[in-house]
Amino acid sequence: MKKKLSRADRKQIEAAISRANRTDQKGISAQDSIPYERMWPDGICRVTGCYYTKTIQFQDINYQLSQNEDKTAIFEGWCDFLNYFDSSIRFQLSFLNLAASQETFARSITIPPQGDDFDNIRGEYTQMLQNQLAKGNNGLIKTKYLTFGIDADSIRAAKPRLERIETDLLNNFKRLGVVAEPLDGRARLSQLHGVFHMDEQVPFSFSWDWLAPPAFPPRTSSPPLPLSSAPAGSSAWGKSTARSALCRFSRRN
Repeated sequence: MKKKLSRADRKQIEAAISRANRTDQKGISAQDSIPYERMWPDGICRVTGCYYTKTIQFQDINYQLSQNEDKTAIFEGWCDFLNYFDSSIRFQLSFLNLAASQETFARSITIPPQGDDFDNIRGEYTQMLQNQLAKGNNGLIKTKYLTFGIDADSIRAAKPRLERIETDLLNNFKRLGVVAEPLDGRARLSQLHGVFHMDEQVPFSFSWDWLAPPAFPPRTSSPPLPLSSAPAGSSAWGKSTARSALCRFSRRN
């Protein structure tokens, strides 16, 4: 038997619905969808009130074509690399395939002359790479990133520890024979800009001089395209839907 609502119950429900409608009507800008609070020029990012991160870009290592003993050494080195992260450090591996223009590809493969006897070899090798580029490469640039973060009360407390971790990780990459470099703040913003503009080749334009002190979150330099629905495990921006390869590691007990 259905219970009839009293007048007080109806008022209570109507008040709850009214509060929910007011909350849903709150304006949210495109910049509000970018999940970080502040970026510093040195590459430190405050994701939440007490969580700070930095990012390192790294290159491939030739594992499949190595000898068995070299494969064993690489695998053991990778295990040591992962064991470096204790319970206070969270890290994430990101593998991004982003579209790029022909000009961007051409700049990335050009070997500048050094003014020595090997310039003709550099020019010949650059020409060979450009010929391969002209045949097509699906218009994608493949990049790999390691983002690590810690909890801290302030940027002053987070900065020295993040820098120590970054130095240790760069040394660990070097021992593995992997080329790696840290990203500064502008490079991280450019990375976000590329992810949020998959539909079109929009040049990234930003300078720290544009920000009035104190520096505000430069999220207006990388506003995303309108968000849309996508299948589970995928992301959608504008007209594009993509599935990203991402490995996230949190605290271990």
